[in-house]
Amino acid sequence: MNQKHLLLSLLLTIVASFSYAQTQPQGKVLTLKEALTFATTNNIGVTKAQLDEQGAEYRIKETKGSGLPQLTGTGQLSIYPSIPTQLLPGEIIGQPGTFVPVQFGTKYNANGGVELSQLIFSKSYFVGLEAAQTTRDLYRLRTQMSREDVLYNVSSAYLQALQTKEQFSTIEANYNRLVQLEKILTLQYKNDFAKKVDVNRITVNKTNLENQRQTLASAYEQQKNALKFFMGMPIDQQFEIADSTTLSNTVLPLTTDANEILAQRADYQALETQRRLYGLNVENIKGRAFPTLAGFGQYTYNAQRREFNFFDTSQPWFKTFVLGVRLNIPIFDGFQRRNQVRQAEIEVKKTELDMQNLALNTQLGLDNAIKQISTSQLAIQNQERNVELAQEVYNTTNSLYKEGLSPLTDLLEAEVSLREAQTNLNNERLKYKISQLNYIRARGELRNLIQ
Repeated sequence: MNQKHLLLSLLLTIVASFSYAQTQPQGKVLTLKEALTFATTNNIGVTKAQLDEQGAEYRIKETKGSGLPQLTGTGQLSIYPSIPTQLLPGEIIGQPGTFVPVQFGTKYNANGGVELSQLIFSKSYFVGLEAAQTTRDLYRLRTQMSREDVLYNVSSAYLQALQTKEQFSTIEANYNRLVQLEKILTLQYKNDFAKKVDVNRITVNKTNLENQRQTLASAYEQQKNALKFFMGMPIDQQFEIADSTTLSNTVLPLTTDANEILAQRADYQALETQRRLYGLNVENIKGRAFPTLAGFGQYTYNAQRREFNFFDTSQPWFKTFVLGVRLNIPIFDGFQRRNQVRQAEIEVKKTELDMQNLALNTQLGLDNAIKQISTSQLAIQNQERNVELAQEVYNTTNSLYKEGLSPLTDLLEAEVSLREAQTNLNNERLKYKISQLNYIRARGELRNLIQ
């Protein structure tokens, strides 16, 4: 027995001196900050939000354009196969008591000209200008919100992929130990130094770990594909994520009052801007009750012909030039405007409720994130101690096994306990980082991740 365990100890010592590379495919290492920077310029959602922001600039120019001079040209050609007839009193030709049919006009008539108009006063126009400027702020905030959503999704996907990668590394190390132990026991079994049942136990554990390795490898690739999607990166592009990353230093106690941070959140600012826009819409509708005043000028040419010879320069064209102002005074619209105002006021109230709901949701997010941070910090400390203890138990059991003082089942149980402790520690670290991410999001500071 001493010779048997001496040989086993020698073999295990030789095996322990070798390192085994992971089977993960290697590529460019992508840090979290690089992933976030890439996403802010390539994500489709952010690009669409930026296009909406550009579109808002054109809508502002469109609104301003309605207050600039408006110039229109007109032209018309009329042909009368049958010239209209009117009845005139017979007195004009000395036939009292009768009506004389008379045709007025010519068969061919043409006219053309230009009209220039200029808005002088319109309350709705001035309110619309203010609303257009506010719309610019709204779309800017929506772009920022879209960018923050991308930052959160990319960070969350990156952290989950990192956790899977670390878990794979743990399983890989344990798998490699079992592979070598299986080789040694198989060799011992062939030389009658080990039992067949011990070889089978090792094989069963190794197969289970192999299945876990394959599952984790598949999950890792799927999570990287999800990360590529959020980043706006082609699926066929290869990269590896860094071995570790940090978000920020969160030191307790943290901010617990949502009212202190609401003003810096883009979504809350967007709701405030939306409420202001709805308020301007109310003013705009009310402004339609005010008179509007516009100046205009018309310059026209017209000609009448018995034959189609409008290009004959010897025939005259007659011009007309008119200047004036046009006043429109709304009097009664069947209560349409009053009901439109009430509808617009309801939208204002709904937005105020959305703001209250966001404040409550922000408070909830802060409280949950802070509690999870505190819980995870304590759990990480406990799990780190568990890993140390499990590693110590494994090392002691391994030494006893080499000396023939402990059965193989104890060594395998110690290996399983160590693996579970490492997995639990890995999971708690992920929960801690996700809670940090949620806290940063609740504070509206996700943009700081790329600064």
